[in-house]
Amino acid sequence: MNACTATLVRRRPLVTLPGVYTPQDDTRLLLHALYREGVGPGTELLDLGTGSGALALGAARCGAHVTAVDIAWRAVFTTWINARLARLPLTVRRSDLATAVRGRTFDLFVSNPPYVPAPGVSLPRGAARAWDAGCDGRLLIDRICDLAPAALRPGGVLLMVHSGLCGASDTLSRLGRAGLRAEISDRTRIPFGPVLRSRLSWLRSTGLPHGAGGGAGQLVELTEELVIIRAERPRASAPY
Repeated sequence: MNACTATLVRRRPLVTLPGVYTPQDDTRLLLHALYREGVGPGTELLDLGTGSGALALGAARCGAHVTAVDIAWRAVFTTWINARLARLPLTVRRSDLATAVRGRTFDLFVSNPPYVPAPGVSLPRGAARAWDAGCDGRLLIDRICDLAPAALRPGGVLLMVHSGLCGASDTLSRLGRAGLRAEISDRTRIPFGPVLRSRLSWLRSTGLPHGAGGGAGQLVELTEELVIIRAERPRASAPY
């Protein structure tokens, strides 16, 4: 059993300060997808929106050189604490999306961004910044799609998780227009959590839950599909 596989089997509890996203089903789904990419010594990896650092630590255990980034100071501090406790070398930075990728390229770019549709036009505050993502859930997803090509080396891969409520086909199309080969690599379905349950009336009124069991506005099963988007930057064509 290698270190990467062992990480999945022996899940050590992580420190999560108040207001920092606790690893859940979406984190585990993305971690499995990350390990399939053959992460190892020499892999340069960016974990954008690192939260507790679960993905960054998993990659570091495989020997990757990891840069973990978050806009929230509490998340940055949480990841730093978890890295110290695990005795793993990580570069942890507080940064916004654009600054995190400016002037650097990576072999692997992973992100579990906020993706929960939220009513209103104001930006989320406090703990809600970890999940609320505008009225269509794409507040950061679209920005990641636009920035990913410049952040990836030839042959580099973006792995991003989001809800089926946000329109996976829209993400695939946007990444394709940006020059990446994109596909859905993983799917799973989970029960609605407390946040989505609290917004059932609003979700029905918007028609967003077309992928959540039943037709638009017909939330029969109250389940949410999570997907992993895998997008690869093509390698340069060999000269004739």
